[in-house]
Amino acid sequence: MQPNPDTLAAVAHGGDLHEQLVDAANQVYGAHEGRRALHSKGFFCEGTFRPSSEAANLTRAAHLQGDPVPVLMRFSVAGGNPDDPDGEREPRGMAVRFRADGAETDLLCVSSPVFVTRTPEDFLELLRLRVPDPDTGQPDMEALGEFLQRHPESMAAVQATLGTPPPASYAQLAYNSIHAFRLVDSEGGGTWIRYRWVPEAGEAHIDDDEQAQSRDADYMQADLAQRLADRPVAFELTLVLAEDGDPLDDPTVAWPDERRRVGAGRLEVERVVDDPERDGGVVVFDPTRVIDGIELPDDPILHARPHAYSVSVDRRG
Repeated sequence: MQPNPDTLAAVAHGGDLHEQLVDAANQVYGAHEGRRALHSKGFFCEGTFRPSSEAANLTRAAHLQGDPVPVLMRFSVAGGNPDDPDGEREPRGMAVRFRADGAETDLLCVSSPVFVTRTPEDFLELLRLRVPDPDTGQPDMEALGEFLQRHPESMAAVQATLGTPPPASYAQLAYNSIHAFRLVDSEGGGTWIRYRWVPEAGEAHIDDDEQAQSRDADYMQADLAQRLADRPVAFELTLVLAEDGDPLDDPTVAWPDERRRVGAGRLEVERVVDDPERDGGVVVFDPTRVIDGIELPDDPILHARPHAYSVSVDRRG
């Protein structure tokens, strides 16, 4: 693959693209010692995933072969301020690490159906435009509007964020991989899919923003802990199968709702656990950490993520 000329230009004007992405995120949300640049507010859980036989028909990946698999999870708010209240209109994240037969693979999903840009260069530009003016405390809305005119593909993610009321619970959100992955079966055959976690409790939001913002700043973590005191919280992992023409390398485009779906298994969230990063530990969920039986698309946003995460980790202090 040839280097993207925009990437080369970014490097020539201020260092590595991935360092610039973290710099810009810190300018938008502030730099917070020991925290991620994005998805900085979050907490960890443990549970068990039980794959379905249908999943094993599509891939030879170890965690989808039928045996129960222990998982580590992190629920989070998408922004970079760890003090943001849970009542904000922001996407939520659900990162899952499967541990099967000594191998680990990560699945990162968000409540938004799509990402906001096609390339990391465009994402860098958008982040820089969101940096607040020191005098007004607000970004340049005219410049942001011009960006959206030049990048109409970004509108779906913006509308999903602004048009979705604050969530009622982490247990009542659906989460989407936004990236495609190729599942490879025992014969070498491949199927392109996107992942979706569907909550067994159904989806729910708080339609009144004032009511959401009047709740405790950490109401979603408290809600999940209370639910888990009674019973596990469950999600079904659904595989959304691509058809001809569905983009495999563009996370700004949602696939049609009528695409065939296959149930891949059931996840039970069993307990909130102590933060493994509390005393300086580092846990990095990486969407490109895949195992035999799963392959990656040629998606620029997907491949930029682990490099930006490495920069963010290096700066945690």
